[in-house]
Amino acid sequence: MNFDIAAGVEGSNPLLNILIFAAFVVITLVIVFRASRNTKTASDYYAAGRAFTGPQNGIAISGDYLSAASFLGIAGAIAINGYDGFLYSIGFLVAWLVALLLVAELLRNTGKFTMGDVLAFRMKQRPVRAAAATSTLAVSFFYLLAQMAGAGGLVALLLGVEGGGAQAIVIAVVGIIMIAYVLIGGMKGTTWVQIIKAALLIVGALVITLWVLGKYNFNFSSLLQAAVDKAGKAGETLLGPGKQYGATGTSKLDFFSLGIALVLGTAGLPHVLMRFYTVPTARDARRSVVWAIVLIGVFYLFTLVLGYGAGALVGPDTIKKAPGGVNSAAPLLALELGGPVLLGLISAVAFATILAVVAGLTITASASFAHDVYANVVKRGKTSPDSEVKVARITAVVIGALAIGGGILANGQNVAFLVALAFAVAASANLPTILYSLFWKRFNTQGALWSIYGGLAITIVLIVFSPAVSGKSTSMIKTVDFAWFPLSNPGIVSIPAAFILGWLGTVLSKEHDEKKYAEMEVRSLTGAGAEKAVAH
Repeated sequence: MNFDIAAGVEGSNPLLNILIFAAFVVITLVIVFRASRNTKTASDYYAAGRAFTGPQNGIAISGDYLSAASFLGIAGAIAINGYDGFLYSIGFLVAWLVALLLVAELLRNTGKFTMGDVLAFRMKQRPVRAAAATSTLAVSFFYLLAQMAGAGGLVALLLGVEGGGAQAIVIAVVGIIMIAYVLIGGMKGTTWVQIIKAALLIVGALVITLWVLGKYNFNFSSLLQAAVDKAGKAGETLLGPGKQYGATGTSKLDFFSLGIALVLGTAGLPHVLMRFYTVPTARDARRSVVWAIVLIGVFYLFTLVLGYGAGALVGPDTIKKAPGGVNSAAPLLALELGGPVLLGLISAVAFATILAVVAGLTITASASFAHDVYANVVKRGKTSPDSEVKVARITAVVIGALAIGGGILANGQNVAFLVALAFAVAASANLPTILYSLFWKRFNTQGALWSIYGGLAITIVLIVFSPAVSGKSTSMIKTVDFAWFPLSNPGIVSIPAAFILGWLGTVLSKEHDEKKYAEMEVRSLTGAGAEKAVAH
């Protein structure tokens, strides 16, 4: 699911696409301005004043989660690889069960604004918060880089903007709009952008799904047969496993490793975890995840029709030859069905997707730095909420500028490994530490530091020396080969290693605060004391 796109789609109307996108930006900026009127305290800026209901937050979570890779990448993967492409959807969806059953309610009850609040609850504040912020910034930056680089590719595909300079300008514009959302509206404004974007994305996917099914008399079997016929001799392979991941033992292991990272990484993604703090009660946190599961599940069912529909109506050969390869499947399907107008609407939804996701990532990263590093590490908890929010806003500008620069540098590269790296880091560094903190009485500061820093280091080293970076025609650096780790995703090694490091660091340290764990256990399971923690 990489974004290496080089030219516009024949038959599209770039001016129409730009006008539709501009209308979305203007409308959402007005909503963000209105939402910002009530953003006065740190709780308002970080957690939207905990004023969103479960259903509202569930829609926003689905907006945060359904990135451009989900929309364009999975539809394209299904169009080209059939069953194996749909396995991405299954992995992303099953991941929410981990979040629902193990993380959502407990995290909301224990924390205040960030993941660092939970991890530092019964441990030494400064080192653990610094580690949590480091991990949060790493995940957020890799995810941001992929989305910003994807913006340049989407522009080339949907708006017909060619040339590195022109695409760099568009990446900068996306970054500036993102920074405006975060600075003006805080979490409240960003949440409303997520809600609008999720509604647009799901409704747009529903319209195309019904349109495609209507062409085959709402008979899904007829659609599958049409996709098989269009693919020619290799058509039958679209309906069973193995087309993409079954060629060798290594490819099967690679898929298993990717699957582990996807399923476990979601519950450790900081921008998803931060959403649980925007609701007033633990019950609303649970309802949020249930709503998110339903909406995301429905959307991924739509991608099944979008993917096979693109394969049947456009054809895999046309998709692979089009600018952007597999990522052009959904836009080409929209063009085939509804001409330039439908393509324009889809382009607006794609841009809305990128804008909303990068805004959510930026506010998460800036909140983690301001709340964990500045307020609790540098100032040792002796700072006012106003100065904390000011630092968060400054950090948002810095992160936005770095994301713009990184996106411009990565534009045109294979950035799929950045998304895999974000999930792998979240699953390796964040999830073991969160689960140990919530469920293991003996867990302590040294264990937390070993699992976070160890998981982060192992993941990055294995990714750098994997085929995702060098040694293959699909690698980021094609001209050299320094890959010694055979798998493109390190999850199968890095996740168990992080759990082991967390255990080892804990048993080698004598630190143990049983009383504080008992307090954390009561609060996480009942919510008792959580409101008091929020208020002070």
